[in-house]
Amino acid sequence: MKPIRNQEEYNSLLTEIEKYIQKVTEHGSFDSLTSVEADTLHRLSVQVEAYEKSIPLMPIRTPDTLPGMIHIKMAERNMKQKDMAKLLGVSTARLSEVMNGKRRITIDLAKKLYERLDISPEFILKMA
Repeated sequence: MKPIRNQEEYNSLLTEIEKYIQKVTEHGSFDSLTSVEADTLHRLSVQVEAYEKSIPLMPIRTPDTLPGMIHIKMAERNMKQKDMAKLLGVSTARLSEVMNGKRRITIDLAKKLYERLDISPEFILKMA
């Protein structure tokens, strides 16, 4: 297997893969592929995956405040602030105060941020 060298080769292989996927979709099963077609699809998929892994991703910006991190965790879970307050076991008003910088977090809330939202203890300590 030769590695994909550029975007044009990548797009070409994706088009080839799509043809096999369409055949599978039309016939309702991967059994509709011959063994040669199945092997080819597998080989192409491995090449595409290797190319995709070689592409550097844009750096993900880490929030620089605890409220910013909580906002991200709320967005990841598609939660409203009142739902997040419930998850964290605090009142909506208390969470609002923390989010607006009017109240500092307690040790209990820090533990919940770690345990329930998987926010690193180092981040919590640096931002608290």
